[in-house]
Amino acid sequence: MRRIARTLGLVIFVGGLSSCVAKKEYEAVVADRDRLRSDSTKLRTDLSDCLQQQEGLLEQNKTISQQYQNERNIWDTEKEVLLTQLDQQGVELDEKNAALRERAERLQELQNRLDEQMEATRALRSAVANALVNFSSDELQVSIENGRVKVSLSENLLFPSASVDLDPKGVEALGKLAVVLKNNPDVDIMIVGYTDSLAIRTARFRNNWDLSVIRATTISSILQEKYGVSGSRLTAAGQSEFVPVATNDTEEGRALNRRTEIFLSPKLDVLMEALDEEEEAILEP
Repeated sequence: MRRIARTLGLVIFVGGLSSCVAKKEYEAVVADRDRLRSDSTKLRTDLSDCLQQQEGLLEQNKTISQQYQNERNIWDTEKEVLLTQLDQQGVELDEKNAALRERAERLQELQNRLDEQMEATRALRSAVANALVNFSSDELQVSIENGRVKVSLSENLLFPSASVDLDPKGVEALGKLAVVLKNNPDVDIMIVGYTDSLAIRTARFRNNWDLSVIRATTISSILQEKYGVSGSRLTAAGQSEFVPVATNDTEEGRALNRRTEIFLSPKLDVLMEALDEEEEAILEP
């Protein structure tokens, strides 16, 4: 009987022990479930946050891409404009360089003509000086003035005082000069008479203007009629007392002022044409 009682007690103990173990396991399973639910909820929340961040980043990336494309389009447009401007400026620069080269060539040509003109003037002066070498410096002087050969002849060589009748020695000098003039047919000749400041009034001359002009025309007539210089090349003028080369307060000064000057100018038609062309080129827009 006692054995039965012990056995029954043991069975009850074991049964109670089993019930206790099953409850703990259940509670552990429930705890795991709750933890997993919590983790799942947190993961879903994190996933939602990540998806929202992803959408934000995608939208931001889209905005940045659009901004970049807009900037790129603007840059491409500006680049095309700049390239077009550079091309146009290059064309304009080439045109300006070509115009400058052309002008430099014209200027060089003009300089060459000026050099030729000066060389011709120097050669003419040398020829005149050689032709008149037998006359003293008190009687005449040959020089270059403003691109022209100037032959200055004193009154003592050409005319008696207050007279327009040429002295034989003056006629001789004009004859030697005429040889050079005829050998240089492209030279224009201007003859200018000058006087001192002492007043003159005779039956023939009203004043120094008359005297200076008639002396110049007398020389022109000798060169044309006696020595065959073409009248189309000759110009005669008088400047009376108004262009002195010395003082009129002394006899020596007045003697220097009573003179005749012959200006010899190589024809400048070609040179003037070149100057006109250059002026027109400068005025062109």
